Amino acid sequence: MIVPLWLWIATLGGLAVLLALDLVIVDRHPHVVKVGEAARWVVFYVACALVFAGGLWYFAGSAPAGEFIAGYLTEYSLSVDNLFVFVIIMTTFSVPKIHQHRVLLIGVVLALVMRGLFIGVGAVVISQFSAVFYLFGAFLIYTAVQMARSQGQSHDDEYKENLMIRLSRKVLPVTEDYHGSKSFVKHKGRSMVTPMLIVMIAIGTTDLLFALDSIPAIFGLTKEPYLVFAANAFALMGLRQLYFLIGGLLERLVYLPIGLSVLLGFIGLKLILEALHDNELPFLNGGEGLPVWEISTGTSLAVIGGVLAITTVASLIKTHVTGKADSGAGKPTGKAKPEAA
Repeated sequence: MIVPLWLWIATLGGLAVLLALDLVIVDRHPHVVKVGEAARWVVFYVACALVFAGGLWYFAGSAPAGEFIAGYLTEYSLSVDNLFVFVIIMTTFSVPKIHQHRVLLIGVVLALVMRGLFIGVGAVVISQFSAVFYLFGAFLIYTAVQMARSQGQSHDDEYKENLMIRLSRKVLPVTEDYHGSKSFVKHKGRSMVTPMLIVMIAIGTTDLLFALDSIPAIFGLTKEPYLVFAANAFALMGLRQLYFLIGGLLERLVYLPIGLSVLLGFIGLKLILEALHDNELPFLNGGEGLPVWEISTGTSLAVIGGVLAITTVASLIKTHVTGKADSGAGKPTGKAKPEAA
């Protein structure tokens, strides 16, 4: 797929317009986002992603559209696991509910910029060293095993500040209290930052840590950087509203870690099979590709959709029967994340 510069510019411009629209409509008058409002915005962003996929289908064909949808579903489902951590961050920093939308919005912008850099570096590495897919695949399978093993274990609800946050606190003078939605204030004649800026950094850097497995995962579904970035962008933009929509339902998704571990394991296997098919390692089959099965985009879509559907239905049935989510098991924090950003 050849992506001209103007298409990149148009896509970035469209995303900027959507973010500005959200900022003007929702955040111009700070308020607590209700379930109904959040639901409408979730539908809107999902519709935007589907329209984008339709455009890809019309102008570029079914293959890029299918890869985008598979990547979008994967990124969105992995992002749900981020939401519980976001809830902990908001609680730890005592963010007023009226300003939580702004925190998430700025955090998403930071995450988009950092993920864009991450995707760019990944694309360069892949183009120069295709055997990196062996490493990506092995890492995803390892992450899948760790996530599955964490199912049912209790987790500490205390947020541990990463290196970036600790450095920010040391370098920047931080006020003790929030000053509305302001990130920078003059306090006793001194320029200071508020806890609002610190929590935005916490959201952005935490999301970047989650990208350590989501970015390799989507590269396993499409090698086109444009589609990788677009899938990440649409998933992140809809994530904010999903936070307000299903925040109270997260503990009902008791089997989410198992479902995500299956997805990561499947994509890890797909990456390794593709690496074997396009093998360039001289010590393996003389540097020639191996006749292994290649998993098609259609198969990937079927597996992703099936796993997500089964995981969600089984979780809801489980919590409906028991009357409440199992302690610890329903908290989708199975991914082991390093503290340093």
